[in-house]
Amino acid sequence: MPDYGHDLLFGSFITPAGADPQQVVGLAQAAEEAGLDLVTFQDHPYQPAFLDTWTLLSYVAARTERVRLSGNVVNLPLRPPAVLARAAASLDLLSGGRFELGLGAGSFWDAIEAMGGRRLAPAEAVRALDEAIDVIRGVWDAGEKARLRVDGEFYRVDGAKRGPAPAHDIGIWLGAYKPRMLRLTGAKADGWLPSLPYLSGLGQIEESNAAIDAAAEEAGRDPRAVRRLLNVSGRFGGSGDRLLQGTPRDWAEQLAAIALTYGVSGFILMGDDPDAMRVLGQEVAPAARELVAAERARS
Repeated sequence: MPDYGHDLLFGSFITPAGADPQQVVGLAQAAEEAGLDLVTFQDHPYQPAFLDTWTLLSYVAARTERVRLSGNVVNLPLRPPAVLARAAASLDLLSGGRFELGLGAGSFWDAIEAMGGRRLAPAEAVRALDEAIDVIRGVWDAGEKARLRVDGEFYRVDGAKRGPAPAHDIGIWLGAYKPRMLRLTGAKADGWLPSLPYLSGLGQIEESNAAIDAAAEEAGRDPRAVRRLLNVSGRFGGSGDRLLQGTPRDWAEQLAAIALTYGVSGFILMGDDPDAMRVLGQEVAPAARELVAAERARS
């Protein structure tokens, strides 16, 4: 299943640098003005040089009108899932349904532990994330009258009141690379959100898609329920002989090929260059959408 049929999304991956907070907000506004669909920020609560990502997301939501927002990805070990669920639903309501929940199992465990978080082994971190997804979705299910109870290995919720319900069905997008996380993505998540520089190449996307699809089918889900997104980096200029090193047309053709061949429907540009955001939003995105639409029509 090389093309899962989703509409293409284009976004930015902005550094939440604390040295000049208004510059960070300005970059998010520039992304919206460029026509991008999504603004994301990495989340490292133990990093003193960074703004707190959740506070930043809330502030940016109030300073923008259309663009969707997400952590890329939210650090679960330092954000209890029941509280995170209410925060996510609240931000979605306040922003008019513009929030998506990029979520990670955790890394940099020395720093997490230094901030009071619990150090987990890799397999434990995946099981904790699995439980957290149940807690989060349980809190969002405001129409369920029974109070929420989850008696997990890592998270316990004993009769919590549910709600508020978010303004729209918030997508849970997992930053995943290894087999356990890929299986969890297929079984329970709404999206897969890796970074291309951390992959061995495009072939790893194909291999990971197969693992996600198999897990989805085993869980009784349609693999198309899982959107595939990708953080990408590159530069505009040059001959286009290398991936994402060329003209806007080169980028459009390459991203369209990745969408059609590897099923990726969300492309998020890593970096803080407003000119690159403008080119992506105003030149690359329309051309890539046109190429994908034409090929889908032929198929």
